[in-house]
Amino acid sequence: MQRQSDHQAAHGAAINADGSSIAIAALSWISADGEMISRFCALTGIEPGQMRQAASEPGFLAGVLEFLLAHEPTLMRFCDDNGIEPATVQRAHAELAGGAVPGPGDFV
Repeated sequence: MQRQSDHQAAHGAAINADGSSIAIAALSWISADGEMISRFCALTGIEPGQMRQAASEPGFLAGVLEFLLAHEPTLMRFCDDNGIEPATVQRAHAELAGGAVPGPGDFV
């Protein structure tokens, strides 16, 4: 049996597979880590107080996933903590960014 991470135990083990749900889970995960949220704010230029409002915009949510995808160690930590595959994050990003959504065989 796979061990749940502390984040999974605190926030629920399952993430819905739609792009918005994955991005919101990623934003929550980023926000829970002081160093991570500082890096996110520095790279995006957003202030912590602006995040709740910005999260209602699909472009912002795509940017959250771009933040993960741009740094493999961060992406892998998020995926490990949430029990999802990196390809799922890639598909969620494509969905939110309005691009073609890759299929499961596209990441071989």
